[in-house]
Amino acid sequence: MANLARRSAMLLFSSPSCWQSHRARLVLAEKGISAEIFDVDPHEPSEDLLELNPYNSVPTLVDRDLILYPAQVIMEYLDERFPHPPLLPPDPMNRGRFRLMLYRIENDWFSLLRQLDEGDAVQAEAARRALRDSLAASVDLFAAKPFFLSDEFSLVDCSLAPLLWRLPHYGIELPPQAQLVLDYAERLFRRPAFRHSLSAVERAMRP
Repeated sequence: MANLARRSAMLLFSSPSCWQSHRARLVLAEKGISAEIFDVDPHEPSEDLLELNPYNSVPTLVDRDLILYPAQVIMEYLDERFPHPPLLPPDPMNRGRFRLMLYRIENDWFSLLRQLDEGDAVQAEAARRALRDSLAASVDLFAAKPFFLSDEFSLVDCSLAPLLWRLPHYGIELPPQAQLVLDYAERLFRRPAFRHSLSAVERAMRP
C-alpha cells in the first residue's frame, strides 16, 4: 500500500471494536460519504498504517494526499469537507460551545472507557462505577432537547452513541433514574446511519 496517500477514494483505517473508530464511521454514515473501510486488528500492528501514522492508531483517514488522526480531527474535517448535513452549528459561538462539550466528553467519559479497555481489574471496576454514576448524574443534559443539548443531531451525538451502545458490553447498567439517558440512546440507535455504522463485532455487543 505504498501509494495509499495518492488514492482517489477516501480510506478509513478502523478497528471493528474500537469506539473511537466507530465515531468516525458514524460521521461517514450520517453524511453518506463513500469511503473504503480498512479493518485493522488492534492486536496486530499494521505496517501499512504505520507508514501513514507514526502512532499506528485508529481511526486514521486518508483523503488523497491528506492523512488525518485522531477521531475528533477526522470528524471535524469531514464535517467541513462535506457540509451537508452540518454536524456543528454554523455560528462561531455555538460551535465553540459544542467543541467544549466534545472536549469535556473526551476528558470525563472517554477517559473512563480507556480505563475499561486498558486498566487492570481494580481500575476497570472503578471506571465502571464512575461512568455509571456520572451518566446518571447528567440525566438533565440528556433530557433537555431531542439530541444532546440540541434540536439537531451533531458531532456530540456521534461521540456519545458509540459510548452508550457499549454500556452492556462493559457490564454497565444505568439505574432507573437514568431512564431518560436510555431514551436518548434509543433515539440515536434507531437512526439508519447508526445501524449502517455498526461493524459485525459491534452488532454482537447487544442482543
